[in-house]
Amino acid sequence: MDKIRAMVTGIQGYVPEYRLTNKELETLVDTNDEWIYTRTGIKERRILKGENQGTSVMGVEAIKGLLAKTNTDPMDIDLIICATVTPDMPFPATANIIADKVGAKKSFSFDISAACSGFLYALQIGSQFIQTGQHKKVIVVGADKMSSIVNYEDRTTCILFGDGAGAVLLEPTTEEFGIMDALLHSDGSGAPYLNMKAGGSMKPATHETVDAREHFAAQEGSTVFKFAVTNMADVSAAVMERNNLTSDDVAWLVPHQANKRIIDATSSRMGIGSDKVMMNIEKYGNTTAATLPLCLWDYESQLKKGDNLILAAFGGGFTWGAIYMKWGYDPK
Repeated sequence: MDKIRAMVTGIQGYVPEYRLTNKELETLVDTNDEWIYTRTGIKERRILKGENQGTSVMGVEAIKGLLAKTNTDPMDIDLIICATVTPDMPFPATANIIADKVGAKKSFSFDISAACSGFLYALQIGSQFIQTGQHKKVIVVGADKMSSIVNYEDRTTCILFGDGAGAVLLEPTTEEFGIMDALLHSDGSGAPYLNMKAGGSMKPATHETVDAREHFAAQEGSTVFKFAVTNMADVSAAVMERNNLTSDDVAWLVPHQANKRIIDATSSRMGIGSDKVMMNIEKYGNTTAATLPLCLWDYESQLKKGDNLILAAFGGGFTWGAIYMKWGYDPK
């Protein structure tokens, strides 16, 4: 019997209309456009505005676009996995809300939380439901409204993050395409360096936690940078090595869009030139679980059937990993 693999058969992204530029940030905190751009590579980021506008709003738009683009009936979707660290509410799962709003009434759905590695984790989980033969159509969506947990008085973090969503449709194939291999890791000892201190069961919300501004993302930048560069590069190289891939064999590196210096350092250690690195951090910033699918969406017209892609990410937790994907279709 032929081996079943999960192949991406469609990709769609969504970003809000509002652009928060570096110039506008200059009016909020002590920073400037040159300082931000030279250290991060970011010029602007998108922000979801309006009352009662949660992460699901962006996930719904991405999936609606994906369904239309692939001519897929929402009633045919078996499973929706949402990777996010900014759910609409602690429960129910944001994926449940999204499934309802897109009309995927026959699917089951759940969230996963792995910070910036969330899409990678969800993609591997979704692919396994396809590989077992249990499901035929699985949607993986990475979506985050980071503006909801960013302290716009903290110049070390508010310059980095933006809002967005990206979704892929996974379907089975017996050809040599799709998700070929994955290496995923985590190390909980990294928790103190990138986290949100309050709002969970360990430290529920109180007047004191709100006053102390502990409901915002916080990080120790230098430590996170060192871990990210080392681990993203090492895991990507490991996936390439065990699949006998050289840098010449790789058509595209699809790295998490956290910081241009991290991306450059990772690609350099892997021996991959900048002309083969997907990058859109300049216009979106770090959208956490949405960065990888937004990259694929932006570069879809340049992808060719059979292209070897290495997807790599690093996030709070710490979490990190890489996926080797062979692209399954030509530009339309």
